[in-house]
Amino acid sequence: MRADTLTQPPKAPAPRSGLLRLIVMSIALGAASVASAQPAPAAAPIPAITPVIPSGGLLAPSLQAEPERPRSLLLLSAFLSAADTQPVRSGLKWRVFDEAAEADGSHKLVAESSAAAPSLSLPDGTYIVHAAMGLAGMTKRVIIAGQPTSERLVLNAGGLRIVAVLGDEPINPAKLTISIYVPERNNSEAKLILANAKAGDVIGLPEGTYHVVSTLLDTTGVGSLGQNRIANATNSLVSADLRVQAGKLTDATLRHRAAVMTLKLVDNPGGEALANSAFTILTPGGDVIRELIGAFPSVVLAEGEYVAIARHDNMTYQATFKVQSTQDRDVEILAK
Repeated sequence: MRADTLTQPPKAPAPRSGLLRLIVMSIALGAASVASAQPAPAAAPIPAITPVIPSGGLLAPSLQAEPERPRSLLLLSAFLSAADTQPVRSGLKWRVFDEAAEADGSHKLVAESSAAAPSLSLPDGTYIVHAAMGLAGMTKRVIIAGQPTSERLVLNAGGLRIVAVLGDEPINPAKLTISIYVPERNNSEAKLILANAKAGDVIGLPEGTYHVVSTLLDTTGVGSLGQNRIANATNSLVSADLRVQAGKLTDATLRHRAAVMTLKLVDNPGGEALANSAFTILTPGGDVIRELIGAFPSVVLAEGEYVAIARHDNMTYQATFKVQSTQDRDVEILAK
C-alpha cells in the first residue's frame, strides 16, 4: 500500500521589512551612543559686571551739588581815627574770614588784599573782616545779603617815624637797631612789640605810650671778636618815651654820642703798632665792653671814659682814655 506522503509546504521567508527595522534601530542606537560620548560645545562666557557702590556704602545718601550762593560786593575802607575824613591810602593788609568756625576752632580765610580800599566779591553770608596797618589792627563782623555792602573800619592808630643822628648827621639805618616796647609801671621795657624797626619808616601803632631804644651798631670795627662777623651792638644806646596819637604822625629824633677808637700797642709814642696783640676795653668800674685782636683794631664806643688793657708776648699793659662824640682817633698804649 503506498503511503501517501504528506509534503509540508515550505515556510515562507520572514518578511524583509522586520530585518530592515532591526538594522535601522541598531544604526540609530549606535549614533545616539556616539553623540552622547562627544562633549557638548562650551557656552559663550558671560561678561563680569562690577557693581557701583556709592561713597560711604550702600546706605550712604546720594550726593547732590550744593547750589551756589549769590555773590555781592564788599567795599572796604580804613580810617586812623573816627574824626578822620580821609581813608588810609597805603600800608594796609585786609583779611576776610568765614564767621563759622572749623572743627579745630579756626576760621577759614576766604579773601585777602593789600589794596587801600578793596572791592571783594563774596557769597552772601556773615564774615569777620580784619584790617592791619603795622602793629595796629581792627576787626569787624560783616553781613552780606544780596546787595553791595560798604564797611568802614576805624583803626584808632597813629604813625611813628624815628630818625637817629650822630652829631648833626643822620645815621645809616643799616647801622642801627631800634626796639619798641609797651611800658608798665616800674618797667619801661615790659613788653617788646617790635625788635627791628627801621629808621625812617612810618610804623603804624595803636594810640598809646611807647618806650623806644636805639642801639648803634659797630659795622666798621676791625678786629672785633663778634660772632661770624655780624655787626655788633655797641654801648651807645639812646632811649625815649613817645606818645602816639590816633590820626597823627609822630616824628622822633634820637641823638647818639659816640666815636670810633683805634687801639695800638706801641713801644714809643707815635711808633709802629705791635702785631699779635689782644685788647680788652672796660668801664672804670671794671665792666667789659669789648675784646679785640690785631695790630690796630677799631671799635665804636659811646662818649665817656674807658680803660684799655693790651696783651703781647705774655705781658700786660694798661692805659685810660676818653671818648668824645664824633671825635674819631687813635689810642696808643705804651708797652712799658
